Amino acid sequence: MISVKDKVRFVETDMMGVAHHANYLRWFEMGRVAYLRACGISLLELLAEGIVFPITEVNAKYKNPLTFDDEFEIQVTMQDLNKAKMDFAYKVIRSKDQAVCVEGMTRNLFTSKDGKIIRLPAQWFDKIKKLADQDKMQA
Repeated sequence: MISVKDKVRFVETDMMGVAHHANYLRWFEMGRVAYLRACGISLLELLAEGIVFPITEVNAKYKNPLTFDDEFEIQVTMQDLNKAKMDFAYKVIRSKDQAVCVEGMTRNLFTSKDGKIIRLPAQWFDKIKKLADQDKMQA
């Protein structure tokens, strides 16, 4: 598991003073980027190799609200991985009381820049798999 800590900014709240639901997708992305960094992978390196990984599925279950200035943690684990796709699982947890605010998942497919599905080369796949295997051992 990889975690990222952050705080709700005023601009991220709605008229009710609650973090707008769309922000969780951005926070999921922060977690994905941190996960790949922890694997030793730079997104810019993948892009330079012509590898992109668009999101094809998103799910979020909202459980408890975050409000302005709340500190939170994004916990990210690899739910499923093969050479064609990655499924990430997320939990966003409010720091002050450890309440789970959102649970979610995203699916990324590996594609070429022209959108054709590819198999991720071993030089990248092996790095991700190493951390993903650690996630499974801790689960």
